[in-house]
Amino acid sequence: MLAVAIAAIRSLLAYVSVSLYVLILGPPGMLLAWLFGWTGVLYILGHGGVVIATTLVGIRYRIAGTEHLPPRSALFISNHQSNVDPPLLYRAVHPRLHFVYKAEMQAIPILARAFNLAGFIPIERQHRERALAALEQGAAALRGGASFVMFPEGTRTRTGELLPFKHGAFLMAIKAQAPIVPVAVSGAMDAMRKGSGIIRPATLSIRIGRPIDTAGRTAAERHALIGEVRDAIQGLLDEGPVSSPPARTSASRAASGRHHAP
Repeated sequence: MLAVAIAAIRSLLAYVSVSLYVLILGPPGMLLAWLFGWTGVLYILGHGGVVIATTLVGIRYRIAGTEHLPPRSALFISNHQSNVDPPLLYRAVHPRLHFVYKAEMQAIPILARAFNLAGFIPIERQHRERALAALEQGAAALRGGASFVMFPEGTRTRTGELLPFKHGAFLMAIKAQAPIVPVAVSGAMDAMRKGSGIIRPATLSIRIGRPIDTAGRTAAERHALIGEVRDAIQGLLDEGPVSSPPARTSASRAASGRHHAP
């Protein structure tokens, strides 16, 4: 019980700290991005927010497979165990990772405006035509050099087992003829379970697989592509936790020098 109480206090401190961080630094950052087209400042601030949050709650990670990171834009496809997954991957795998995010998040004014300025794409999954338009926008951004991460399960697993994959992410990659990079995150359920707001200290593992080419593939081949990517992610999960190198904090990632350029 004491450990849970401490985790709850640390979680509350992280929520409050990141909220204040966004409220104080978000508006000037967006102003710089809007006036001078310097969207890089939004990524700098975004990474800073993740560092603050993960440090306060005690999240660390080990990563394997960085040699598979492609030099060009790509769509990273990951399993989804908890709400810790998106910020962790945002910090760990690419300096300027984009998201296709739920349109409901546009109700958070500062965050939504920052997302849109940074090139993130809102999607209304309940409306087929608008969802397809968002995927077209994402494909155009991929062709233009932006890299995205998507979670095709559509929701967080409660058991750790992979859920069925939805088609949208794969259609986006095929339209862009962009490579798909399979990613497996494990240990995230130890940090934060579905339905809980408490984030517990944990060391997560990230495994990055070999890129899967979509060049020449058509929408009719999406089912085979889904199976290929799903098998790749399951294979990465089956390898188990990453035992080395030593666990990184989010703050240490920037000093590693292993990431490709935006």
